[in-house]
Amino acid sequence: MKTRNNGKKKRARFLKSLKYAFRGLLYCVNSERNLRIHTAAALYVFAFSFFFEMSRARYALLFLTFALVISAEVFNTVAEELSDLAAPSYHPAVRIVKDLAAGGVLVCALFAVAVGVCLFWQPDRLWGIVLYFAAQPWRAALLALSLAAALVYIQWGPAGIRDRLARRRAAFHQKKKNP
Repeated sequence: MKTRNNGKKKRARFLKSLKYAFRGLLYCVNSERNLRIHTAAALYVFAFSFFFEMSRARYALLFLTFALVISAEVFNTVAEELSDLAAPSYHPAVRIVKDLAAGGVLVCALFAVAVGVCLFWQPDRLWGIVLYFAAQPWRAALLALSLAAALVYIQWGPAGIRDRLARRRAAFHQKKKNP
């Protein structure tokens, strides 16, 4: 009986830790524009990867690269938040910590680009992607629409989009009540 109860407690603790982890990621997505840039870029790279012949090992490398850059951005956010907490006003040590964390993200992002060049630099294949979108204008229009949506996501983030929609909805209902 104790082992069953013990298992439930462990599972509950595990689920609680997952909740906290997702809450931290959501905070980072909502508050950090650079993380939104990295997630949007990762989504597009993954989507366009289907135009290439990719082995499991190449996909593994791609996913590890995504994880490295996104994790670096999360740790950069941790460094910024802790630095702001430790010294709310300007302090040279805080600037150094923030610069170091940002530098770590930059190194990861630059090497991610290098990985992308190694995986995807196939001029004939790249030209084939251009022809794919040029052959059917609706494909190009859909890509342009997705890019516009990605820019909105990057600029405002999920919370910003939600808040803007809520304000517009409230203003619309207010106009409806008072014409």
